[in-house]
Amino acid sequence: MNDEILKITADAENYTIYTSMCKAQRILMRSYDPICSISGGSDSDLVLDLIHNIDEDGKVTYYWIDTGLEYRATKEHLDCLEQKYGIEIKRLKPDKPIPTCVKQYGVPFLSKYVSEQIMRLQKHHFQWEDEPLEVLLRKYPKCKTALQWWCNAYYTPENGIQQMSRYSISRNKWLKEFIIANPPDFPISNKCCEYAKKKPAKRFIRETDADLEITGIRKAEGGIRSANYKTCFSESKSKSCNTYRPIFWYTDGDKRDYEQMFDVTHSRCYTEYGLRRTGCVGCPFSKHINEELVIIKEHEPDLYKAAVNIFGKSYEYTAKYRAFVREMKAREKENEKRQNASGDQ
Repeated sequence: MNDEILKITADAENYTIYTSMCKAQRILMRSYDPICSISGGSDSDLVLDLIHNIDEDGKVTYYWIDTGLEYRATKEHLDCLEQKYGIEIKRLKPDKPIPTCVKQYGVPFLSKYVSEQIMRLQKHHFQWEDEPLEVLLRKYPKCKTALQWWCNAYYTPENGIQQMSRYSISRNKWLKEFIIANPPDFPISNKCCEYAKKKPAKRFIRETDADLEITGIRKAEGGIRSANYKTCFSESKSKSCNTYRPIFWYTDGDKRDYEQMFDVTHSRCYTEYGLRRTGCVGCPFSKHINEELVIIKEHEPDLYKAAVNIFGKSYEYTAKYRAFVREMKAREKENEKRQNASGDQ
């Protein structure tokens, strides 16, 4: 890291950014073959700028995975990043593109974790029964993890049945009641993430013999992905390729500070389209999918048609679930009013 970069971070009086630059420099110095994942998103833009600022030897290899459902604006942004930083971003092909994954395994629904559990239950021909865990474990003995999710409880031989505190179906209010009333008549799966992103990334690590993988995960993102990590650095159990998340501790405010300090610009997905996130086009995991679809239809109509064709069943099922939640909330409020009214008498 040159003196100018060090002075900028020190003068900004943002301790998080300053320490992240210093730590990144120390970690990069210990690596021989580092690789850096580029997505074209806003967090990824910060990671690229930060790493490029400290990579004085130019030893980092940058890569991007084409999932088979990417914004035209993202691809254009990659070209701009290559010109701006004087680097090459290697374009990788997925093991299976998203359209193939969805056709072969099922559509994603609500979140990666929810999709995985429903997929497991469907694999065992689960009948969406509202029974106690001990009863279901006898009927479906090889589906323990998903049944525990479904029942909001877990089982251990030592302690028996206990209430689950996190990552149960109850995290999505009334989801269990909705599925019981509206069982999915189509396959649900999270496999598109595995085959379109995770597997090609692991393959690239093996092919390059990388000893450090750099990614743009931030704890402030929330969700299971960020909750899986407690620190910005993970040492590989096999001692082969460690993982480093240089902006892991950045808040949204830190992001804005960094963007202003180093004049980081983002793709047209943000600056022109008005999207909050990028990634796979029309991904059903997005909390703002309806808003995104309107934007996609306006700016990239061909991709909109593709997304609806691929994820249409998930969109419909999600909309039905959201309507169910609204109805249940209304009933809950009405019951509260009645109870309060009877209590006042």
